[in-house]
Amino acid sequence: MKKVNQMKNPKKIDPYDVVLDPEEQDIEDALDFDRPERVKNIRARMAQLEAASTNHLRKNRQINIRISEFDLMGLKEVAAREGLPYQTLISSLLHKFISGQTIHR
Repeated sequence: MKKVNQMKNPKKIDPYDVVLDPEEQDIEDALDFDRPERVKNIRARMAQLEAASTNHLRKNRQINIRISEFDLMGLKEVAAREGLPYQTLISSLLHKFISGQTIHR
């Protein structure tokens, strides 16, 4: 017995066809997508942004902490699974915590 393809005319979904709540609609209305503003003196602005990102990512402080052997072994196991050095993992976790990207339970 032949299987019949039940999806002869699959409905295409438009990812931009979204229902917005009133707050989201206000934001959408406030944005002007037709005429983006050109940045004056683009080279200076790019240099400014590059300097800001360099300063933000620079690791210029060293700390020493004492943690339990159990916690250290756990960090090393997680780091190994993620393919990261454990100190990089610790730095990343601290950064995410202070920037509000992680939730303290």
